[in-house]
Amino acid sequence: MTIQRRSLIQAGMGAVVPFMLSGARAQEANYPSAPVKIIVPFTAGGAADLLTRRLAERLQVRLGQTWTVENRTGAGGNIGMEAVKNANPDGLTICSATIGTLSINQFLFSKMPYDPVADYAYVSTIWENCNVFVVPLSNPARTVSEFLEWARRKPQGVSFGSAGVGTTPHLAGEMFRHRMAINAVHIPFRGAAQSMPALMAGETDFAIDNIASYMPLIKTGKVKVLAITANSRWPTLPEIPTMAEAGIKDFIITSWGAFVMPRGTPAGIVNKVSSAIAQIAQDPAVKEQFLAAGALAVSSTPRETEAFAERERVKWKEVIRVAGVQMQ
Repeated sequence: MTIQRRSLIQAGMGAVVPFMLSGARAQEANYPSAPVKIIVPFTAGGAADLLTRRLAERLQVRLGQTWTVENRTGAGGNIGMEAVKNANPDGLTICSATIGTLSINQFLFSKMPYDPVADYAYVSTIWENCNVFVVPLSNPARTVSEFLEWARRKPQGVSFGSAGVGTTPHLAGEMFRHRMAINAVHIPFRGAAQSMPALMAGETDFAIDNIASYMPLIKTGKVKVLAITANSRWPTLPEIPTMAEAGIKDFIITSWGAFVMPRGTPAGIVNKVSSAIAQIAQDPAVKEQFLAAGALAVSSTPRETEAFAERERVKWKEVIRVAGVQMQ
């Protein structure tokens, strides 16, 4: 190659790179240039769906264009996650993922249609809540310690219910059973609509379930709450101790949601949405809305979100191993 030809190629490349960079910056500055679709991999009406819709309304106001929510359900959230994985990496398709789809499912399912680490650009956490340790009103225990004393006196052991195998309430119950070395059997139900009446009727002895699901029963005095699984007292239940305060150390369980986009989405777009979520999460009206639904409005940088999901994987991988749970 002649010196003259090499110089021409280098000059051409020097012109192309600034053009590519300016094009990317223009794409990010104009984002969103078309309607944005947020896929919720769970049914309409659940906590993840309701909170995502509230956030979508705020993002539409802040960033412009139309933001719609589509429920793409099935396989514990895997179907919706796969749909986002295969979408164009232009920021116009987002997944409202959860602790299950990002940090638990890969240890539950023998086959996964996506890789939660390699297939997505992490944007931000968006909500979190905790679980409550609840027992029937008929149970004599007033504290977790008293419940353990009562449970250990039961010759046939005790039972705990959940909305299904592999759910965080199921795994939380398994964690408690293992850590406290009690004889406890898991009773899976088709959903919370079946598991909650069973607890109220005393058909199961305890549950460590989502605070949003149980809050109506707690407020109306239909179940007894002994502790919460957050690292500090919950704003709407300030009188209820944490598990640590109840004598159960290192028992922090939070459910959470996070936005992810297809891998390859420009970093500028990812950061733009992440920054918008951070601003929205500080709005007092948004905080009140989320808290009314049983959750905290939260945010994090893309790097913080990815690191958080990885820490959660370490914890839940061990819980699932101990529980011996496996989905097809």
